[in-house]
Amino acid sequence: MSWDSYLDNLKTADQSGKIPVMEAAICGMTAGQESVWASTPGLAGITVDEIKKLAHDRKNFSQVGAYIAGKKCMMLRDELDTDKVHTLDLKTARDADGNAYGICVGKSKQALVIAMGTKEASGGQLTSKVFGVVDYLRGVNM
Repeated sequence: MSWDSYLDNLKTADQSGKIPVMEAAICGMTAGQESVWASTPGLAGITVDEIKKLAHDRKNFSQVGAYIAGKKCMMLRDELDTDKVHTLDLKTARDADGNAYGICVGKSKQALVIAMGTKEASGGQLTSKVFGVVDYLRGVNM
């Protein structure tokens, strides 16, 4: 199965006509088989440890933050295990130019769908894009 079409879908324009997703990744999260299935260059560095923590061990995120592809993030909202929501909202630390980016992580049955927004993207835009893919994957038992 090629996951590139899912990444392409995440990076299309939303209802406002804007493209809210700058970087995207899909990662397998089955215990012992955590890996990046597909990613754009900006999220290519996601590690197995980061996947494990996102999927199964988020208890310290509100105190110490999370990392995605080595980028330190602050947790905003964790509803990854909430039925019919399945999303986690994060914000990156500011980069050298003073920019911080929203990141939304969605959880299907076997995968994490991760989208990093553009500077202008709202959390709702990211969540909407990620939820669409996660909802489809859950519907096909993936």
